Amino acid sequence: MSFEYAIIVKSKTRLESLIERFNTKSQAKFYIERLGGNFDEYEIEDEIFKNSLNSLQTQLSKVIKNKTIDRQYVSSYIFSKKNIIIVIGQDGLVANTAKYSDNLPIIAVNPDIERYDGILLPFNVSNFIQGVENVLTNKHQSKIMSFAEAKLNDGQRLLAFNDLFIGASSHVSARYKISFKNKTEQHSSSGIIVSTSAGSTGWLSSIFNMAYGVTNMFEKNLTTKQPKLKEKDLLFAVREPFKSIRTQTEMTAGIIRNSTLTIESFMPNNGIIFSDGIEKDFLNFNSGSIATIGIAKETANIVMNNAIQQ
Repeated sequence: MSFEYAIIVKSKTRLESLIERFNTKSQAKFYIERLGGNFDEYEIEDEIFKNSLNSLQTQLSKVIKNKTIDRQYVSSYIFSKKNIIIVIGQDGLVANTAKYSDNLPIIAVNPDIERYDGILLPFNVSNFIQGVENVLTNKHQSKIMSFAEAKLNDGQRLLAFNDLFIGASSHVSARYKISFKNKTEQHSSSGIIVSTSAGSTGWLSSIFNMAYGVTNMFEKNLTTKQPKLKEKDLLFAVREPFKSIRTQTEMTAGIIRNSTLTIESFMPNNGIIFSDGIEKDFLNFNSGSIATIGIAKETANIVMNNAIQQ
């Protein structure tokens, strides 16, 4: 395939978001410092990111035509089959962009290696251009990653690169019926997390940390184990299930492999399904809605750093 254009995807820095909220930098500084915060940290972070972005744009312009779009426009942007996608930001930006990438190659760049772990960011501004050249000459290696899918009985669907949340939009109990592998229960809980293999080091790992931490109060010397999922696996975990006359707590976790999980909402309002921690990326999930959770047919194409692979 011949690529003609690179689309750079970025998101606002914390400083830019503050200035947008308070209209001026001085007002943003006053707000942060009045609360005892260190405004210098916001400025340093902003400067490092902008220097990285400028370096990336300068290098890329010597190799391929390009344009830059902000995260907020990704969901409505129509990518061409002749596009390469360059994501510069944190892991969450890669996850959000991947859902709309239509399996185009994504080169994920860490703009600040001292600040971000970058589990999904194999490149930095010093070496990403080699990844671009490898894609252009078809010498790149990719990791094909699966999405989770929530499909409602009215036909609506939502993809997740890392995880889906199914529950209530506020801090009230989620009420629903859950069905998995010929078993069914009614639940009252804080919601359900469904994690992909890529997301198993994120929200899902926090749930395991909490579970081991609480259990360790009573069972000492437990060894904390984190889930290791295969690429086509999903793992669901029920958060804080409540046992009562009408609700059960036997079905609190499971691996979805070559199967689906079905959830029927009993919430008259405020039921929601959102993906990858972005509450604006959601489906309403109220009484009468039935969600089927499984692996989506779409995949993400994450370009790997050949130097690291070797």
